[in-house]
Amino acid sequence: MAQVAVYNMEGNQVGTIELSDAVFGVAINEHLVHMAVVQQLANNRQGTQKAKTRSEVSGGGRKPWRQKDTGHARQGSTRAPQWTGGGMVFAPVPRDYSFKINKKEKRAALKSALTDKVASSNLVVLDELKMEEIKTKNFVKVMQNLNVDNGLVVINDNDVNIMMSARNIPTVKMALPNTINVYDVMKAKKLVLTKDAVKTIEEVYA
Repeated sequence: MAQVAVYNMEGNQVGTIELSDAVFGVAINEHLVHMAVVQQLANNRQGTQKAKTRSEVSGGGRKPWRQKDTGHARQGSTRAPQWTGGGMVFAPVPRDYSFKINKKEKRAALKSALTDKVASSNLVVLDELKMEEIKTKNFVKVMQNLNVDNGLVVINDNDVNIMMSARNIPTVKMALPNTINVYDVMKAKKLVLTKDAVKTIEEVYA
């Protein structure tokens, strides 16, 4: 089992914690991590793009000039793609970009992402994270104490004071153990977990 330091909100080490190898010490599967990230980005796409083909553009019903003896190339419609105001060739249409991956693959990808954070020393464990009031300045101070300038912070409970204090910080994202995903874990430079969140993650994903 990997041992990592546990810090308090002032940035001082107050102990260590052993992480389960079943979650934080697996063999990293880069292919599954890539597939999970691509799936999440694809599922987030709206797919509402639309352009008109030549059959959908209004007008162009009359042949612009006769077929022969004009010196021009033959034309059948002023709404053909080569004309200004004409339709588009292979125009995009609304579509669904989402696709599915197996639950076991998604779980393995998340374990690989968590293991990568441990292996690269980008995992920070907090003994607890509590805020007496909604104050962004106080939350920023905690992140500075932990030397976290870009991170994903996972807490065990949906604490309103913490969530509201962090929501205006563009470089910090909050999450709960059941809402973390591979994309957010990999995007963040550092992963910050409370001790309770570590325990819950190990129980859910082991």
